[in-house]
Amino acid sequence: MSDRKPHDRTARSIVSPANPRSTTRRRLLQGAAAGAGMLAFPFVHAQEKPTLRYLGTAVNQSNEIAQKFFEDTGIRIQYIPVTTDDVGRRALTAPHSFDLIDTEYFALRNIMPSGNLVGIDTKRIKYADKITPLFTRGEVDGKPVGDQGTAPKKVMFLESPSAKTFAAEPTQYMTLIPTTYNADTLGIRPDLIGRPVESWSELLNPEFKGKAATLNIPSIGIMDAAMAVEAAGIHKYADKGNMTREEIDLTIKTLIEAKRNGQFRALWRDFNESVSLMASGEVVIQSMWSPAVTQVRSMGIACTFQPLKEGYRAWASGFGLPRTLAGAKVDAAYEFINWFLDGWAGAYLNRQGYYSAVLETAKENMEPYEWDYWMEGKPAAQDITAPDGRLLEKAGTVRDGGSYNERMGAIACWNSVMDENAYMIQKWNEFVAA
Repeated sequence: MSDRKPHDRTARSIVSPANPRSTTRRRLLQGAAAGAGMLAFPFVHAQEKPTLRYLGTAVNQSNEIAQKFFEDTGIRIQYIPVTTDDVGRRALTAPHSFDLIDTEYFALRNIMPSGNLVGIDTKRIKYADKITPLFTRGEVDGKPVGDQGTAPKKVMFLESPSAKTFAAEPTQYMTLIPTTYNADTLGIRPDLIGRPVESWSELLNPEFKGKAATLNIPSIGIMDAAMAVEAAGIHKYADKGNMTREEIDLTIKTLIEAKRNGQFRALWRDFNESVSLMASGEVVIQSMWSPAVTQVRSMGIACTFQPLKEGYRAWASGFGLPRTLAGAKVDAAYEFINWFLDGWAGAYLNRQGYYSAVLETAKENMEPYEWDYWMEGKPAAQDITAPDGRLLEKAGTVRDGGSYNERMGAIACWNSVMDENAYMIQKWNEFVAA
């Protein structure tokens, strides 16, 4: 399972706070989901419909989405917000405790052998054949993308509903239906650097001694380090997402040497910390998440989510069904998944800077200028706002990295859990302590 900490994916909340400087997005959602327990919707036509217990991290749980789903169907969502680690643990030890799971694709190698998740019957999914081929074939715009690490296509299909191993080719049964996904890169302060930045190797460039930072989440940090090591010509990995012990040793040795030479101003763990480091100018180049870059820019400070010639590190989450699901809850779970793919939720996600599973239905629920900005890489015809009305970008701005095809078509590797994960964490801790 992932080694991520409780505040790991803070930046990926699909709800934006009204005052981003006063609270993290994750805390906002945890308060709403955990404090309320079950959403306090009017007890109207839901009397005869089941409540779905939705297990996932708080960053992937949105009261706005649950409210809209209730309004449209009368089915209520009860959020169970836990850490990434606990999502995996409960999938393995307590499948009876949830009706729907939202987990990351890299976790499936640990979860599926237990038999606790069942294959989702695509014959019951209205838009199954419209799910982006990035997941089903590993392609964007008809071209294959990098599949190092746990690319979704490697773990997307099962031969039967109860299969514990993955199918090599597309079948009727999917492990997960995609929810949110994106691709990460380095954030930079172009005004303070004053020259083009085109490679991951710049993270280790002594020019930025004391002005660089990386994130202290081992399973992600090691991948960013590998991107930098390979870009610098130090080592060519067979699979950055599944290193040998020797490759882990080499990568950590490189990081320790850089740290001892004063390269890193900080090893951040929290979304707000990454924002503060960049906004203050203490750091000019670092591992960063797209919403954090947006928040820095919302302060009137130059910050770029920098496309790099070696490509992006991608991540993806999806809905799964536990083997214990039965009766009316089976139908309700399928109804929720179908509703989620029908466009409203997809548009909501796209407006946050994420990507949705079925692009064409999301497009139908977005204004043309929104679609052009978020998905086509065109200059914003008018101001771009978040679903809560907060200004994200001013008219004329072009999204960093450009269009969906340009960004997702430039994936180099995917988040993963290595075979040598325990050893990697041990070595990563040596880096942190060095």
